[in-house]
Amino acid sequence: MQYKKLTVSIIVVFLLISNWAIAGIPFFDSQGDKVPSLAPMIKKVRPGVVNIATYGSVRSKQNSLFNDPFFRFFFDQPTYPQPKKNTPMGLGSGVIVDAKKGYILTNNHVIDHADKIMVHLLDGNQYEAQLIGRDPQVDVAVIQIKAKNLTAIPLADSDKLEVGDFVVAIGNPFTLGQTVTSGIVSALGRSGLGIEGYEDFIQTDAAINQGNSGGALLNLKGELIGINTAILSKSGGNVGIGFAIPSNMAIAIMNQLVEHGEVQRGLLGVHVQDLTPELAKAFNAEDYQGGVVVQVISGSAAEKAGVQAGDVIIAIDAKVVRSAGDIRNRIGLLRVGEKVKITILREGKKKHLTAMLTNGDSLVSADGSVDGKYLHVQLAGAKLSDYSQEYRGRIISGIEVVTIKGGSSAAYSGLRKGDVIQAINRHKVKSVADIKRFKLDNRRSLLLTIRRGNSALYLIIE
Repeated sequence: MQYKKLTVSIIVVFLLISNWAIAGIPFFDSQGDKVPSLAPMIKKVRPGVVNIATYGSVRSKQNSLFNDPFFRFFFDQPTYPQPKKNTPMGLGSGVIVDAKKGYILTNNHVIDHADKIMVHLLDGNQYEAQLIGRDPQVDVAVIQIKAKNLTAIPLADSDKLEVGDFVVAIGNPFTLGQTVTSGIVSALGRSGLGIEGYEDFIQTDAAINQGNSGGALLNLKGELIGINTAILSKSGGNVGIGFAIPSNMAIAIMNQLVEHGEVQRGLLGVHVQDLTPELAKAFNAEDYQGGVVVQVISGSAAEKAGVQAGDVIIAIDAKVVRSAGDIRNRIGLLRVGEKVKITILREGKKKHLTAMLTNGDSLVSADGSVDGKYLHVQLAGAKLSDYSQEYRGRIISGIEVVTIKGGSSAAYSGLRKGDVIQAINRHKVKSVADIKRFKLDNRRSLLLTIRRGNSALYLIIE
């Protein structure tokens, strides 16, 4: 038994050394002894990972006497409590990806609602950063600093990752300062976690804790393969289940944010569900993975390309898709106006179709309704439709909330079933078609004028 254990240990050590050798990791420590060490690689990349501190304005708590208008008048107090500015809000991490232009990738939730963003470099220098753009649905943000002699971390092709690859995480956990941990890729393509709108996470057991958000996940060559984003933990501490946004996804979003300041996300216009073994048998697709098209929205890019309900989507741009979520992620990374090649199975036979992606303005269902997510990210979960009704001799029109999904962004924002939106940012709307007149920025709040029953109210969506 001891002999078997010894043999297994030797094999494990051999495999580790082989992987280190392939990655180019020298077998020398700081004293020159021949031992495997990640130190030389870490020294090169550490300057490329930064600490981020955010500051904002928060209202201070006050005595209830301050709510009395007479008290405020006689004691010369301001009408409203004044916000405290430059109050520390949070800490996180970021990755320098362009040394010349000073672009830094981080998570949206690291800089969300910040009035001021400070970047602290490894050498002790600090700079105030400018927000270039952010995408809440993927949880990616791009900030920029004006500094010289920056170190950028080279990029890897995250599509080439495999389960079992060794990885290194660098970030700023619990405000301790820059920290390095290591592990392996535990799983790929994690989705359906409810963390973000678009999910295609790398799962790793490298220790990731609070403050690591926005930090780097690297391969053993010191190349960026992911942006550390979240952990699965009841206590808030590391339990060996961390998630990172693949570098390919993050860079695709970054390119749009740098060019447009926002993500112009293309839409195909289909409702898809996972291809289960039962459905695969029914649709003569037992040897494939992918998603079954349940509905094709009228006027969409999918309809124009010839996609039909019952088609099984098995590949997008010649890359195999594994599930309905995979299809959504692949399309969500493409821009409005881009052409996409779709490989489908129809009655057991392969077909290749080409669609030109549109935006949400054209994705109106046959009944005239539209998913609120095509209007604004915070309206996801609400189904909107034209509304017109006579009330006391006059016609009331707008956009009605036909249905609303419990726990959705729209529900959380305060919308209710039956609400009628009559104005957006003080601009009147009379129908879903009016949505085309707006180019709403997910980064900015919405001021909705709502009719609820016989009363009217304002609702701020942010």
